[in-house]
Amino acid sequence: MICLIQRVTQAKVEVNSKAIAIIGPGLVVLTAFQPNDNLTSIQKMAHKLLNYRVFADENDKMNLNIQQANGQLLLVPQFTLAATTQSGLRPSFSSAAAPDIAENLFGEFVKTCTQNYALVKTGKFGADMQVSLTNNGPVTFWLET
Repeated sequence: MICLIQRVTQAKVEVNSKAIAIIGPGLVVLTAFQPNDNLTSIQKMAHKLLNYRVFADENDKMNLNIQQANGQLLLVPQFTLAATTQSGLRPSFSSAAAPDIAENLFGEFVKTCTQNYALVKTGKFGADMQVSLTNNGPVTFWLET
């Protein structure tokens, strides 16, 4: 499982020119699944995501997690993160989970995150989404299970 997280001041996901998710300060989490991912991967990533310290404390040090900062999460499925790009000039997606499996895993990931934190919004699996955000810092991290 791969998550690219970006600390943001605001973000929005649109589908067919309509906003389906809008957040203020928090994290945008672009998420991809690989063939061996399962519920254990999801639980480990959700725990890491909710406890990863990327927000500034009173001394301007990255010591606070999303919950302590009272930030919002925007979970966005993005299978292209699982692409193989080491050779050639075109990405291969053979290292990504099959769409039906990935959709179920994304649903479980959303469920796990929302059971542990209330401030969660999502993009739409399989949709042509337009994601806009203002990266705060910029702060971006690549997380894997």
